[in-house]
Amino acid sequence: RYLVTIWSFAGFVVGHAGLYQALAMFAVAYFIIGMTVLSVCAIATNGALDAGGAYYMISRALGPEFGGSIGIMFFLANVCGSALYVLGLVEAVVDSFGIPPGQEVGTGVHVLPQSYWYELLYGTILLALCLVVCLVGASIYAKATFLIFLIVMGVLATILISFFATQPVGVPIHLPLSNSSETENGLFTGFSLATLRDNLGGRYSVDYTTGQLMSFSTVFAVMFNGCTGIMAGSNMSGDLKRPSYSIPRGTISAVLFTYLVYNLLAFLMCATCNRTLLQNDYGFLRDISIFPPLVTVGIYAATLSAAMSNLIGASRILYALARDDLFGRALALAKKTSASGNPIMAVILSWLVVQLVLFSGKLNTIAGVVTTFFLLVYATVNLACLALEWASAPNFRPTFRYFTWHTCLLGIAGCCVMMFLISPVSASASLGFLLLLLLALHYLSPSSTWGYISQALIFHQVRKYLLMLDVRKDHVKFWRPQMLLMVQNPRGSARLIDFVNDLKKSGLYILGHVELQDLDALPSDPLQAQQDSWLGLVDKLNVKAFVSLTLAPSVRHGVRQLLFTSGLGGMRPNTLVLGFYDEAAPQDGLAQHPAFTSAREEVPLGFPPLRAPTAPKLLSAREYVGIVADALKMLRNVLLARHLESLDKAWELRRAAGSVPAIHVWPVNLLRPDSARYADTCSLFLLQMACVLNMTRAWRRARLRLFLCVEAGAMPHAQEDKLRQLLKDLRIQAQIQLVPWDAVVGLHWQAQRAPPGGPALADEESSMNFPANASQVSDEYVCAANKLVLEQSPAPAVRFLYLPRPPADTSLYPLYLHHLDLLTRDLGPTVLVHGVSAVTSTQL
Repeated sequence: RYLVTIWSFAGFVVGHAGLYQALAMFAVAYFIIGMTVLSVCAIATNGALDAGGAYYMISRALGPEFGGSIGIMFFLANVCGSALYVLGLVEAVVDSFGIPPGQEVGTGVHVLPQSYWYELLYGTILLALCLVVCLVGASIYAKATFLIFLIVMGVLATILISFFATQPVGVPIHLPLSNSSETENGLFTGFSLATLRDNLGGRYSVDYTTGQLMSFSTVFAVMFNGCTGIMAGSNMSGDLKRPSYSIPRGTISAVLFTYLVYNLLAFLMCATCNRTLLQNDYGFLRDISIFPPLVTVGIYAATLSAAMSNLIGASRILYALARDDLFGRALALAKKTSASGNPIMAVILSWLVVQLVLFSGKLNTIAGVVTTFFLLVYATVNLACLALEWASAPNFRPTFRYFTWHTCLLGIAGCCVMMFLISPVSASASLGFLLLLLLALHYLSPSSTWGYISQALIFHQVRKYLLMLDVRKDHVKFWRPQMLLMVQNPRGSARLIDFVNDLKKSGLYILGHVELQDLDALPSDPLQAQQDSWLGLVDKLNVKAFVSLTLAPSVRHGVRQLLFTSGLGGMRPNTLVLGFYDEAAPQDGLAQHPAFTSAREEVPLGFPPLRAPTAPKLLSAREYVGIVADALKMLRNVLLARHLESLDKAWELRRAAGSVPAIHVWPVNLLRPDSARYADTCSLFLLQMACVLNMTRAWRRARLRLFLCVEAGAMPHAQEDKLRQLLKDLRIQAQIQLVPWDAVVGLHWQAQRAPPGGPALADEESSMNFPANASQVSDEYVCAANKLVLEQSPAPAVRFLYLPRPPADTSLYPLYLHHLDLLTRDLGPTVLVHGVSAVTSTQL
């Protein structure tokens, strides 16, 4: 394909640009091409290469979205390229053998009539010849192209000899004018120092075929148009015995050979032909040849070979696209092959598309689109090689090592610059078309098993940034919740999973699960088979969470393992979230979840059925409280969520159109009536979590209501003003509501037979703890506190309550849990919160 343009454009380039600028153009163009060739060779030698050439390389490196998009564009580029060469050959044949305009009867060899329909007929006949060769198979195509190669080499040798053997001669040139024609004489001077000096510098003039004034950029664009055939060999990758061996050697040899021929011809032309001949007769090589008919035959043969190369390349790309099922049934027909494996239906479909392109009949328009599409493909090949190199994957070890990421980057930049230099409109349209294909394939194409380079690149970058994430530089201003939610069975926790996803505020979110088995007694790890189900759950629920599963002899040991080992570097859970331990029968909320009901799945994902109401639990009440105590000892904040499965967030949002939903916050330890402090670490953490929930998009319209429990004679307004100032300093918007609780506190003191209003403990740690003597808080008092919370209307969407620290005496764990059960009974969605670290800041 390169040799087609050598004769067509070499005189044009050196005639306008001169020798110096022409050599510079060749150097720049082949530098861009060379960078791309290095990328092609690297990818081609990194494993087995199948049919599809550049499409196969890109799709297996960048994934189905990029591969399918570029595959379609590469197919169209080859289709348009085939039509381009057919039309070019028709133009050459008509120019040599067509009846001149204005004559009805031809003379001599000029016997072919000229019109749009006649030229379409000639193109159809030539395309049919290409079709026959491609239908027979790659073997006959290889033999035909080899024969054409020998002819072209013979013509090239004849041309080179002609520069030395032909005597100086004048060449009459007929220049078309608006109403007539003008004849000038070009000169073939033979080797002349004066001619060479005259042709060293540039002298841009009007192109006699288009009437446009030439410049460096326009000449360079025309010259580069003929340098886009480096993928011709790789397109035949599926038909080569050793593509990893043949493609690098064949492609590099072709590039080096044509570069040398270009430079040699440019020098010979500048040394033997005057400027008039070079600028006004692009077919002058026939006139100075020692055997002119052979030059004509060579041009025809090379052009026909290029048309066949593009047609068979397009068919192989279409066949590879069909076989990968990226476009479903749309390309199913192209999968059919002959007994010998030749994709005959892909060849026929490609031929039909080329035939449709022939109807345009506009050579210049097609040429711009072809070059832009090819350059976009080459840029993507460089991108694929760059991505593989930057990902640093151990399995990327091509046997061709003469490339670096610098060469890939230079190839990308060069291709992009050339696209816009040749045709800004075509380049912009091509990029827009590529983007549409990318989006369509991203949402519509099935998942592949080729591997995604994006995952390797993400891993590489995440590892680098995780190493940079230094926990010693943490500051309270930038604190965010990093959740570990323990889930026994997702069937009963779908809404809790969704709620915690809202509560994480762009922080780390891990779904933890403990499987009670002993690995020593098992033939293999049972968690590997469950991993896909959990990841599918994350996708279905559309939550931004990781999954961490573990084997342990008990749930408590498993939670400890996950608290110690979950996360990486500076991204570790700082908050443990548990469902509440009660006697309520678990309800399957996953089957009714919108993410699954829309998909009409009878058994979502494959999780086991929920525990029967009469079946024993996997952990005891004592073990459950022990998990809370363990987390607090490990300086993790703890959230206990109760009745969250009854929270219908969609209903709450619909209700927001009428009355605004509320979030009730109780920052006082209701199980310590002798301490009404609301500004300790735990209270501030509770307030922060409620505020975080209120900041998320789904809960933004909700209103925070903060309840301040006051006693008579305790200066409630002063406490309210102090709390209001605290909220102002923390930039938290909330409505403060004073709640008298003398009657509730009175029950406590009455039960203790102690005078009401006794001294409150001043120690903050004491106020955060469950009473040392748990029996000091009576059931009657806790039920009264529950009633106090329940009476505050209107009913909120969710409540946040203070969670006291478990008692140091483990024998009191059941009583501690019993009081928590009484406190939160019938409250609806409730979150008990205990914080151990400072999370609020008033600093800028």
